[in-house]
Amino acid sequence: MKRKKRGAPTSTRIRTVTNQPAQGSPAKPSRKKRWIWAAVLSTLFLLGVGYIAWLSQDLPSLAKLEQIEPAVATRVYSSDGELIHSFFTANRTYTPFEKIPPYVIQALISMEDRDFYNHWGVNLLGIVRALIVDIRHMAIVQGGGTLTMQLTRPLFFGREQKISRKIKEALTAIRIEKTYSKNEILEMYLNINSFGNNAFGIEAAAKRYFNKDVQDLTIEESALLIGLLKGTSWYSPIRHPERAKHQRNVVMSTMVATGYLTRAQYDSLKQLPLKLDLYDPNKMHTAPYFTESVRLQLNRLQDSLKVNIYEDGLRVYTTLDTRFQYFMEKAIAKHIDGLQETVRNQRDFRELRQTLQDSVAFNNATTVEIAFVAINPHNGHVLAMVGGRDFNKSRFNRVTQAKRQPGSAFKPFLYTAAIDNGYSPAYRLYNKPTVEINADGTQWRPENYDHSVGGLITLREALRRSLNLVAVQLINEINPRNVVKYARAMGITTPIRPYSSLALGSSEVIPIELVSAYGTFANNGLHVKPISIERIEDKNGNIIYRNTPRPKVALSPETTQIVRDMMQTVMDRGTGYGVRRDFKFYLPAGGKTGTTNNYTDAWFVGYTADLVAGVWVGMDDPKMSLGPRMSGSRAALPFWGEFVKSVYDSIPFIHGKFAESPGVFKLEICLDSGELARPYCPDTVTDLFTEKNRPTEKCHLHTGTHSSSRGRKKRF
Repeated sequence: MKRKKRGAPTSTRIRTVTNQPAQGSPAKPSRKKRWIWAAVLSTLFLLGVGYIAWLSQDLPSLAKLEQIEPAVATRVYSSDGELIHSFFTANRTYTPFEKIPPYVIQALISMEDRDFYNHWGVNLLGIVRALIVDIRHMAIVQGGGTLTMQLTRPLFFGREQKISRKIKEALTAIRIEKTYSKNEILEMYLNINSFGNNAFGIEAAAKRYFNKDVQDLTIEESALLIGLLKGTSWYSPIRHPERAKHQRNVVMSTMVATGYLTRAQYDSLKQLPLKLDLYDPNKMHTAPYFTESVRLQLNRLQDSLKVNIYEDGLRVYTTLDTRFQYFMEKAIAKHIDGLQETVRNQRDFRELRQTLQDSVAFNNATTVEIAFVAINPHNGHVLAMVGGRDFNKSRFNRVTQAKRQPGSAFKPFLYTAAIDNGYSPAYRLYNKPTVEINADGTQWRPENYDHSVGGLITLREALRRSLNLVAVQLINEINPRNVVKYARAMGITTPIRPYSSLALGSSEVIPIELVSAYGTFANNGLHVKPISIERIEDKNGNIIYRNTPRPKVALSPETTQIVRDMMQTVMDRGTGYGVRRDFKFYLPAGGKTGTTNNYTDAWFVGYTADLVAGVWVGMDDPKMSLGPRMSGSRAALPFWGEFVKSVYDSIPFIHGKFAESPGVFKLEICLDSGELARPYCPDTVTDLFTEKNRPTEKCHLHTGTHSSSRGRKKRF
């Protein structure tokens, strides 16, 4: 149309009517003006082209456009399929287009870009209208950008308020439209944009506000999330629920206008409340000590795997079982407060309360902490873990990071070394006092927990009663360095001092290593290092890391069976009897209590054929005592009994049996001579032996010449 107004015939008629010879020929100035205007327009055009060319230097390259990969959160899953945590810089789970409900797409197009399927990245009419307003104000004050242009902001340009940015958006949008399909653009848009409250992408938004997967969103929920794109803070349903509800209804009204909803649907849906079900990804919801341990492991792995654990959308499949975790936390909740009250009510702590004059300081100083871990002894999988009372107050993981003296919980290593070196459970030592001179000239006088002395005691009985005097004699007979060797073979890595006091657990251990070592007894002599990560997949589902259990032979099956049987005696009628008596747990199991000097640490570690678990309780300051008589059987065992009883009552598939070795057999021996019993032996015992430690001769003391009556038989 403009070309016709400036046509030659019209100009000629005007020149014919107008005759002004005094001013010269009118054609020359008219042609001059046209040249001036042409020059101005050409200059402006060239300047515009040059400006656009200059701006184009900063546009993302084609290669960059073809590899748009937004930061995606790493998801951590339990072995039973539950999402237990996420690690991210931006909380985002990438969702493919086909999994996004149609209501979300319809709401987005209705609200943001109704001509989306008809333009090529730029809506010229909208751009011109917006540019006029923007030029007038010399700033961006009006929209006009398409969905594709909006997509460029979080990807490349941010929200800087400049006209040049809008031009860059338009140029980049055209390139994006040439590179991707419409559905791919929608997919990127909904996965990349922020929906507020640290939710990036539609999947994270669905989880954050409604605690559900995106494919489960309803119409009104979809509308609420799309409404947030106009202003995540202004329309936040958490801070401004009424404002958010109004915006939700505005979105649904646009869906009516575009034909995606009927008026009747809108009238019904607009009345519905928001019905939020908030989920905070920043809070450790399940097994916080475990997931933090996983994060630390991932940090160590990411360089070798060449990944970023916070941005690459990894899927980490762990060994944790949320059912075991639930029962562990339930057991702690049931018993910890009572233990805490008992500890604080003792006389020494009442005096400490008066000294500190500050309830906060007193509570911090006297908080009873706990380390509790359960492991599958056959593959090393950590099934449940609690590293302390409150993760929000202390992230120090006492399961994996603490080093504490195990007390008598170390004795199974001593008895293992003895049995493997030819001793039998029926071997007897005197329960007599002993005095040792330390390097500094001081004396060490160990005592039994019950202060008992006297008599010849079998190794089985000494372990059952946890007699310290017998243990010290035994370690001196077999050499402390031998005990260190067996502890190392079973997984203890901390420094171990090869002194006599090692028999009483004087060297510190890490709780998870001690528990894992006990798993060797349940696994027929094979030790498997504990693992928390089973495998890692990249965002495309490719396995990039797999943690395969590697069992290592630590003990012979024969030694394992005998020591395991001795530890079952501890559980059946020894210091671990509380498990049977108080919790009615009667399946085959072995275990050992541990108590350190001044009742600083209390332990119970035990196992079944399918499970090994251990509990430590104490205070972070090793100078603080739990109080008189707060032994492992009193302070730690109840947690173990409650947990294991609940697990076996609720998870029936774990009912394995201990392996038995053909090289282990029962023999009746005379306690006086240690030889095979005769009918005339007055005091006998039946116990387990191997070819290595069995007696071969009949009793030389009771041949019938000097003894004519039998004594009382004893069985283990």
